[in-house]
Amino acid sequence: MVGDRRGIHKTLRGGHKTPEGEAEMTGLGRAVVLALAVLAGAAVAQEAPVNVQDTAAAPRDPSRGSVTNLPLPRYVTLKGSEGNARRGPSLTHRIDWVFTRPGMPLRVTAEHEHWRRVEDAEGAGGWVHYSLLSGTRAVLVTEDMVEFRARPDDVSEPVLQAEYGVIARLQECSAEWCRIMADGTRGWVRKASLWGVDPGEIIE
Repeated sequence: MVGDRRGIHKTLRGGHKTPEGEAEMTGLGRAVVLALAVLAGAAVAQEAPVNVQDTAAAPRDPSRGSVTNLPLPRYVTLKGSEGNARRGPSLTHRIDWVFTRPGMPLRVTAEHEHWRRVEDAEGAGGWVHYSLLSGTRAVLVTEDMVEFRARPDDVSEPVLQAEYGVIARLQECSAEWCRIMADGTRGWVRKASLWGVDPGEIIE
């Protein structure tokens, strides 16, 4: 019995099979190999870093339209004589507002497929199909009896006076003045008297 135990002891240490220890070594050896494989796999999983940037798309820039990649907000104009503003971006949504002034300036605040969410100078609006809009720029006079001047200063000769609500074509803008055209007459008007152009916007 002592000799048999020593034989089994050598089998465990050296890996030499004996008839008495063969079945025991086979089961134990497989268990040891399996345990080592599991531990090795866990170690690799812990050490391998997960790159979040590789698995997730880059965040969208909120200052750019998700469809056109154009700036948001931005100004456009009504292309035709009528445009339905809907509660949501589809024909199934109810009409909340109808724009009826051709060439009126509108501000785009969001995009969804073929639809643009727009608003007028008073904040009224909704979702309008893009085909009803134009990239041509225009402005709305927001003060009564605004003077169009020959040059961008307060002392130059007035060439025209415009009432509140007049729509004019936008041609160029400096930091404080814009050159616009209404009824075929061109002149410079202070930017503060207009809606449809941002305060710091420069148009050449």
